[in-house]
Amino acid sequence: MPTVFRYGGFRFFFYSNEGDPREPIHIHVRDANGEAKFWVGEEIALARSDGFNARTLRQLANFVSENRALIVRSWNEYFGA
Repeated sequence: MPTVFRYGGFRFFFYSNEGDPREPIHIHVRDANGEAKFWVGEEIALARSDGFNARTLRQLANFVSENRALIVRSWNEYFGA
């Protein structure tokens, strides 16, 4: 599970096996309270969440949006896209 970065107790990562065929670019976010998955396209969209409240999800979505370029670059470097 390659970690892209950590922020405020959250770990932003993707799994090494992201499906076959591979799913579109996305990022998983986890802390001790829960996990979420965000699609990273032209717009950031929540795919699923477990354990995070609406406020935390908004903050995470904003942070993913602010770091979109890093996430996309990391995904492409790791998966050779």
